Amino acid sequence: MSVDLKKTASNGHERMLSSEEQQALINEVRRLIGPLSGKASIYCSDASIARHLRARNWNVKKAVKMLKQTLKWRAEYKPEEIRWEDVAQEAETGKIYRTDYVDKHGRTVLVMRPSRQNSKSIKGQVKYLVYCMENAILNLPPQQEQMVWLIDFQGFNLSHISVRVTRETAHVLQDQYPERLGLAILYNPPKFFEPFFTMVKPLLEPKTYNKVKFVYADDNNTKKIMEDVFDLDHLESAFGGKDDTGFDINKYAERMKEDDKKIPSFWTRENSPSSVPVAPQSLDSIKLDSDSDPSDNEKRESSPGSDPDLDPGMDTEITNHNHENVLVNQGDGSAGLDNMH
Repeated sequence: MSVDLKKTASNGHERMLSSEEQQALINEVRRLIGPLSGKASIYCSDASIARHLRARNWNVKKAVKMLKQTLKWRAEYKPEEIRWEDVAQEAETGKIYRTDYVDKHGRTVLVMRPSRQNSKSIKGQVKYLVYCMENAILNLPPQQEQMVWLIDFQGFNLSHISVRVTRETAHVLQDQYPERLGLAILYNPPKFFEPFFTMVKPLLEPKTYNKVKFVYADDNNTKKIMEDVFDLDHLESAFGGKDDTGFDINKYAERMKEDDKKIPSFWTRENSPSSVPVAPQSLDSIKLDSDSDPSDNEKRESSPGSDPDLDPGMDTEITNHNHENVLVNQGDGSAGLDNMH
């Protein structure tokens, strides 16, 4: 089997593998992780393992470490247990919401409006972002793994900028939801935002940074991105589309409550990802240091979210999750794998 090489963000080359080679690496990761039970078992589908492998350029050792860290985070943070009532206050202004349409590739769309920030709690904002990510994933159609972020900069000003929130958001997105973002469109960002985005670039993995697209309503070249990605009949008028409906918090709350009802059945359905006949281990028994190496530790120390001064509960003026990270990755060879976990 041949392995092709293609440019990537980390070291100049990204491994391109056949489906057989990918499956062999997935199996190896599963063997190293060991048998799991409960929600950890459901989360570790082939699709999920493949996303962690892609995020680490198919390096098994690094993918295993990343996956273990994700499992530990999920066991402690319990994102699948967040419900609408827990975050409804954060959602009131429509600063983040899932649209009722998808893009031309079937990807779930999250709209973000940082100027509608209504909270100074980083902890609350991150919790709502996690809820929105989980909801977007829950609503992905079969054979689609990624989502689109549409970030509207109308009314955005300097008071909405926070490196701390950007850092924490980047950490959650890149480390806990690898390869989930397909594209981020920054729509009509003001001129002062561009140097800020350049400043926070080191917080983003290059592979993620390269998926961000700047679109301006008065630029025909960038406007074409919207036409290529969306059906303009369904796209909101704020982004150059023809839908003038607007955001209604009451209708949105009902949608989210209905979605919440789907969550328990997903996380209790049967799944047998491991063929190794050994007693399954709990998340608490996973040793995170077993696959680390000096280069990984260095990256962790300088990675988003590892700032010792970052207090998740601190109050500060915030931007939202606008400038984080995002990607255009429509053909990643993962079609056919379970989209949710």
